[in-house]
Amino acid sequence: METQSTFDAFVAILDDVAGLDPASVRADDAFGDDLDVDSLTMVEVLMSVEDRFGVTVSEDTVRSLHTVGDMVAHLEKAVLPS
Repeated sequence: METQSTFDAFVAILDDVAGLDPASVRADDAFGDDLDVDSLTMVEVLMSVEDRFGVTVSEDTVRSLHTVGDMVAHLEKAVLPS
């Protein structure tokens, strides 16, 4: 999956789960500080990520994913391991 496709798919999840306007989401947006995604919403986002991408994101991994770009990069690696 191309990075832009992954980004678009992840932003669509943020729209569905958190009601964020896809046009306003940038790769460097932080989940908490910029997007106001709280921990409960993040759990819902992760469940949708698992459904859409077929990958599980561990709690330890989630703690290191601070921005939309971090998540997209992680998904790229998880979906297309090198």
